[in-house]
This record gives sequence, structure tokens and C-alpha cells, in this order.
Amino acid sequence: MDRLHEFDNILYGRKENTDSLINYWVDYSNPLTWQFWILIAILLVPLIILYFKIDRSKIFLIGFFGYNVHVFFTFIDLYGINRGYWHYPYQVIPALPSISLDTALVPVAFMLIFQLTLNHQKNYYIYAIIMAAIFAFILKPILVNIGLFRMYGSINYFHLFIGYIFVLLISKCITWIFHKLYKPNFSAE
Repeated sequence: MDRLHEFDNILYGRKENTDSLINYWVDYSNPLTWQFWILIAILLVPLIILYFKIDRSKIFLIGFFGYNVHVFFTFIDLYGINRGYWHYPYQVIPALPSISLDTALVPVAFMLIFQLTLNHQKNYYIYAIIMAAIFAFILKPILVNIGLFRMYGSINYFHLFIGYIFVLLISKCITWIFHKLYKPNFSAE
């Protein structure tokens, strides 16, 4: 029973931390701040671009790939946040710290790379690694410099790069497996 009481105390502390982050959002990251609107742009602009640029003949394959990127990037991001490696001081929604990057910018960028390599028989891994490097070594430092992303402890941009590489490899692998297993049945039974 002592274990469950300790567990309850840990969860209560986590709730207090979440409440503190929500209060921070109300004070500093609300729709009256420029940071909020930058994050809205990071969320919406990639989705608008994707709407016009996606190859509709391969939309399910590209969409499935993008969903994989979204899910695995979200897992890695939440792991980094929960371990205290990094965090986002400004947020669109206080309970979802990196929704702009996880939901739109990163998946859309990788989806367009995936589409480019599919449609033009290019090497996916080269283009995806270049995009991962752009995110890790250019975008993240910019976000750090303008205060939209914070890193703590010994985490550095190379660690972020490895995370992006992991996401692009696992997403491609899972998409390839499902694509190979896909056997459409068009019978009217």
C-alpha cells in the first residue's frame, strides 16, 4: 500500500507541474504574444503547403508515412520533455508542448521529401538525412535563439540529429512493411 501512496504523490506532483505550465501559458504564451502566432504559422503553413503539393495518386502511402513520422517524433519529443532534456517555453495549446513541430512542420517536411524521392526515383536516405540535418543544426538553433526551444543538461544538436535519423528510418521501415503487405481486394462480396 505504501507503494501506491508514493505513486499517488508522484502523480499529484506531476499535476501541480502541469498546472504551473498552464499558468505560465496563460501569462506568457497566450494569443496576445508574438510567440503564439509564430507557432500558429509553424502549425498551419506546412499543412496548407501539403494540401496543394501532395501527390493525390499516392496520398495514402505518403499520408501513412507522415503519420508514422508524427507518432514517432511525438514519442521522442515527449521522452525528451519528460526526462528534462528539452522543452518548449511557448505553446499553442498548454497541454501539448510541441504540437506545431510534431503535428505539422516535421511530418510535412518529411512527407514532401518522401514524395520527391518516390516520384523522381531519388535516394530517400540522402534527402531525409539532409532534412534531418537542417532541422537539427539550423532550425533548432534558430528556435533556441528566439526562445521557442530550450535544451538542458548535456543534450546537444547532434543528439537531436540522431533522433531525427531514428524517426526517418523507423517511419520508412514501417511504411515499407505495410506497403509490401498491402493486397487490395476489390471484390464486391
